[in-house]
This record gives sequence, structure tokens and C-alpha cells, in this order.
Amino acid sequence: MHTVLLVVHLLVTIALIAVILMQKSEGGALGIGGSGGGGGGGFMTGRAQADLLTRTTGILAALFMVLSLTIAWYNQPEAKQGSILDSAPAISETAPATDPKTPAVPTAPIAQ
Repeated sequence: MHTVLLVVHLLVTIALIAVILMQKSEGGALGIGGSGGGGGGGFMTGRAQADLLTRTTGILAALFMVLSLTIAWYNQPEAKQGSILDSAPAISETAPATDPKTPAVPTAPIAQ
């Protein structure tokens, strides 16, 4: 299931990038749609083509967000019941007890 979600997410991402790059550039940016009227060889007018690309971008963006949230939800670890205090490490019986007021004495000389 995870692999299927990732493959669909990748395809939606590539389609979203392609649709965004096909749109008309308003600021001289990366758009390859050009500023010409029809641009599609007479198939659609410039206005209809812009509406279709805008609608397609919105649908693909919504699908991208839903897939991203689904993958994040699918990958979240199982919630554990109980308190974090229950999983605190226990104090070892074999560890020597030290007095917090006295500093630890180094066992080897400090090299400088």
C-alpha cells in the first residue's frame, strides 16, 4: 500500500509540475505557455486554455495535499498507551552509590 501511495504521489507531482510550467507566464518566469492567443493550434481559445490549466492545477494541488497527508498518517508510529514515566530506566542495583556533594575522582591522569 505504501509503495502504491508513493508511486501515485510521484505521478501527481510530475503532472502538477508539467501543468504549472504550461501556464502563461505573467512575470517573465518559467512558464512555457507563451503569451500568444490560442497557442494550442486552434483547439482552444487562450481564455479556455487558461481556465482548463487553472482548474487542473487546483485539482492536482488538492490531490497532492491529500496524498501527502495520507502518506504522513500512514507512516506515523503506533501510539503507546501509558505514561512516559512508566518507561523511565530503572536504577541499577549494581551501580555504585555516589555522594552528590563530592566530585568524581579521575582514574587516569589528564593529558595536556
